[in-house]
Order: sequence, then structure tokens, then C-alpha cells
Amino acid sequence: MSKQSGYHHGNLRDALIVAAVELIEHAGSADFTISEAAKIAGVSPAAPYRHFKDKDALLEAVGDLYFIGLAATSKSVREAHPPGSRDAIIALGEAYLRYVCNRAAFYDLIWNERADCMVPSREPDKDSGFYIFAEAVDEWCKQHAPPEVEALEIAVKLWAMAHGLSVLTINGRLSQFMPQADTADMLGSSANTFLDGVEKQA
Repeated sequence: MSKQSGYHHGNLRDALIVAAVELIEHAGSADFTISEAAKIAGVSPAAPYRHFKDKDALLEAVGDLYFIGLAATSKSVREAHPPGSRDAIIALGEAYLRYVCNRAAFYDLIWNERADCMVPSREPDKDSGFYIFAEAVDEWCKQHAPPEVEALEIAVKLWAMAHGLSVLTINGRLSQFMPQADTADMLGSSANTFLDGVEKQA
């Protein structure tokens, strides 16, 4: 998510999205006004309404950018590991953990207080970060799990591990109770233990 704002080459929509990203990163929340985004983009307070009907529409565009970045990261990680391998699953989980924690300012916007405006009415994007992860889990299940195992359920449970560690890291609870904790190691050991259990069912 770039920090190069300003209204360049007539691309006002993108300039406003980047301005919103800067404001969220600076404040640590989505508590800003459209006029503030317009000021950073170098346009009048009325100009944003050419592209966004209100602030929620602008925030939805920021959310889209967040998920596009997550999908690109997930795709790159998946392509770097053998299909059907545990390494692919764990590497994707670690990448998710890093992505979410490195963008802590966006947590409430994406997952919490304003998450309702982030949920699209259309069908889920099959190229999203989660589906890239789910496909990696499905490939592993076909090779290592018994036929009755639901790969999507396994993927959701593993995702919950990564997301839970992300939340505990962002809100400082993990460091409060385990100051020396290595979240990547914790995720890897938990995922391996879980996948061992799935394999034993075969």
C-alpha cells in the first residue's frame, strides 16, 4: 500500500485512495474525513464526490486494495512451494500473519468496527487470499487426508489459528503473557500438530 499521494495525471480516484491509506496509517484508525483526504490529494473538498458517494465508499476501496495486496502476497508464496505440501500451507499462514500484523492500523477497518462495509454482496472472489490458501489445503488433503475430510473446513480452522495469533499480536495480549513468543514458530508448530491429527485419521 503505497505512500505516494497527490493528484497526478488526472487519476483522482487512486490519489484519494492512497490519501486515505496515509491517513489511516498515521492515525491508526479510519477516523478521518473525506475533506482531509481531499487536502492530501491536493483537490477541493467537493472533488472526491466525483468518484465516491461517501466516506464508506472510499473506505471500501481501501479495503479492496488491502485484499488485493493479500491475494498477491498469497499467490507469490504459494507459487514458491510444492503443491500439496505442508510447507505451502504453513508458509501461507505465516505470510498472512505478517501481512495482517504489518498493517495493524487497518485491522478495525477490515475485520472489526467497520467490517460490515468491507463485505461485498457479490460472490467471494476465487482469486482472494483465502481461496488461494484453501486450494493449497485442498491439494494437501487429496494427498494426505482421508476421503471424508472436508478440505474447506480444515482451511478455515487453520486460518483461525493464523488470524487468532494476528489479533493477539496486534492488541498486545501475546507479548503481555509471552514476551519472547515467536508467532511464526507458534503457528508452525500448531499447524503441524493439527495436520498430524488429520493424517492419523487416514
